[in-house]
Amino acid sequence: MHKAVRFHETGGPEVMRLEDVEVGDPGPGEARVRHVAVGLNFADTYFRSGLYPAPLPAGLGVEGAGVVEAVGSGVTQVAAGDRVAYTGSPLGAYSTARVMPADSLIKLPSEIAFETAAAMMMRGLTSAHLMRRIWPLREGQTILLHAAAGGVGLIVSQWAKLLGLTVIGTVSSDAKAELARAHGCDHIVRYDREDVAERVRALTGGAGVPVVYDSVGKDTFEGSLNSLARRGLLVCFGTASGPQPPINAMQLAIKGSLYVTRPALADYIANPAERAELAAELFGHVGAGRIRIEVNQHYGLADAVRAHQDLEGRRTTGSSIFVL
Repeated sequence: MHKAVRFHETGGPEVMRLEDVEVGDPGPGEARVRHVAVGLNFADTYFRSGLYPAPLPAGLGVEGAGVVEAVGSGVTQVAAGDRVAYTGSPLGAYSTARVMPADSLIKLPSEIAFETAAAMMMRGLTSAHLMRRIWPLREGQTILLHAAAGGVGLIVSQWAKLLGLTVIGTVSSDAKAELARAHGCDHIVRYDREDVAERVRALTGGAGVPVVYDSVGKDTFEGSLNSLARRGLLVCFGTASGPQPPINAMQLAIKGSLYVTRPALADYIANPAERAELAAELFGHVGAGRIRIEVNQHYGLADAVRAHQDLEGRRTTGSSIFVL
C-alpha cells in the first residue's frame, strides 16, 4: 500500500491527511512513477486553501522526481527504469508513487540527483521562462527581484548574473540578505524597513529598472510599479502576500506607459519542444555548476502540515522537498 497526502476540505495546513492509497497499473499513455523526492511549492498552499480550485477530495503537489516502474500502451518517451522528473498538473505529487500522464515526464540527466531535481523543476523552469521568454534582457541592465532569498529568487539571481545583469534584491532579514548576496544579488533592499522604490531610484540614478520580478503580490505591487523605468515591465508571478489589486490602466500611463504581465509557467511549457528547450538549458546550467540549487528544508510526507506552516510563515529559504 502506498501513501499520499490528501485534503477533503479547503482551509489551513491542518486539513491535510496522510492516507493509504491504491496506485494501480498505468493505462494507455500513462506511467507509474515511484517517487524518491517531491517538491514543496507555495502554489501548493493555494490549492489547499481554495484560492486555486480543485475537485475534492484531492491530492497535493505538482513536482517530483523518481523512477518509472511501468508504462502503459502507446508510451514511447520513457521506459521502466528511467530516472525522471516533472512539474505541472495533475495534482498528486505528495505521494510515494503515482500513475500520471507519461508525456509530463522529463528524463533526468545522470549528473542531477533526485533531490535536486525535485527541488528545481517548478522553480527552475519558472526561472528559465522568466529569464528567457518574458522580456528581451540585455547585458548591463538592472532588474529588481522580490523575495531574492526564496527558491525562485536564488535561481533567478544566478541566471541573471550569467546574462550580465545587475540584480537588486529585496529580503526581510539579515540572514536572507547574506544568502541572496551569495547567489548574485548586487544590491539588497530590506523591504521591511526601507522604501523599495526610493532605494531603487537611488541605485539607478533616478531612472528605475526596466523589469521588476514580483512573486509577493499585494504588499509589493505599488512599490514595484514605482520602481519601473519609463515603458518598463512588471512581471507578477506569485501572490505570497495575497493577489495583486485591480490594475488602473490610466495609472500605468501616468507612471510611464508601463506594462504588467501575469505569466503562468504552464503556458510556457505546454509545447513539448519549448519545454524540452527550457529544461535542457536549466539542466545544463545546474549540471555544470553554473547554477546551484539550494535545498535548505527536508521533510517527510508525515510532516506536510509543518512544512506548509513553515512555508506560509516565511521560515524557509531556497527550496524545500519531501524525501521518501
